[in-house]
Amino acid sequence: MKKIFGEIDLTWKRVIIFAILAGIYTALMAIIPGLKYTSFSTIATTFEVWILFGIIIIMNSKSNNDAALKCFVFFLISQPLIYLLQVPFSWQGWNLFQYYRYWFVWTVLCLPMGYIGYYMKKDKWWGYLILFPMILLIAYSYNTYLSYFMFSYPKYLLISLFCIITMLIYPLYIFNDKKIKTVGLIISSILIIFVTILCIINPPVYSTEILSDSEEHHFDDTYQVYLTDNSYGEVEIIYQETIELYMVHADFKREGKTNLVIASPDGEKDEYVLDIKRDTYTIDRK
Repeated sequence: MKKIFGEIDLTWKRVIIFAILAGIYTALMAIIPGLKYTSFSTIATTFEVWILFGIIIIMNSKSNNDAALKCFVFFLISQPLIYLLQVPFSWQGWNLFQYYRYWFVWTVLCLPMGYIGYYMKKDKWWGYLILFPMILLIAYSYNTYLSYFMFSYPKYLLISLFCIITMLIYPLYIFNDKKIKTVGLIISSILIIFVTILCIINPPVYSTEILSDSEEHHFDDTYQVYLTDNSYGEVEIIYQETIELYMVHADFKREGKTNLVIASPDGEKDEYVLDIKRDTYTIDRK
């Protein structure tokens, strides 16, 4: 592990190959349909894996300028390549590049971040202050993906574990000073415990309206509505004054399939098959 954080002969050729491979891998993770909403696709949308790549480059650079330029070139190659490879497979086509503007800003910021990040190699206490914002960013990702994991078990398990592991190994392997290692490990451990408890206390809920009163689906507040398996969440009939319609409101607690039943006052029942995802659903009359 120590070799990764400072003992690699990181030539420009290797940086370019690294950037191309990272871009191809990320594009594949975004393209393959079966990987959507899993740990593997997160590399295409959030920072935690790219932080690892950036730190590896910084720790194996030879100077502040070397670190800044190599980080910049790495992201300048890898990020547009990700979008370019997705173009033939996306309904947006070349319009997909509109999202690259956000990542281009971060690519430019790699110049000062790479330059400043190199000071972590000095093994001083202020080096940890340079690392700390990255630890906080990963902790934020951990909060997001642990929540997703709780809703969509076992999806997002790997990325949640990745966040925990990197928060611990960065202070452990970037620094040699035992005091810095210890303080860094304590801070990371506190953040991990805090986020874990926070997610347990406030479990994820996906709230949405799934049906409205119509000729096809008639109901009002005299009807009963329920899920055949209430572990998936809770449902109720509400009246939306703004649109003057009765609607079935749902607070989903986990991903999966269950049945929704709407029972009229005279005992007639309409049953629907619900397929619940993290932020979407499908519903079909049974």
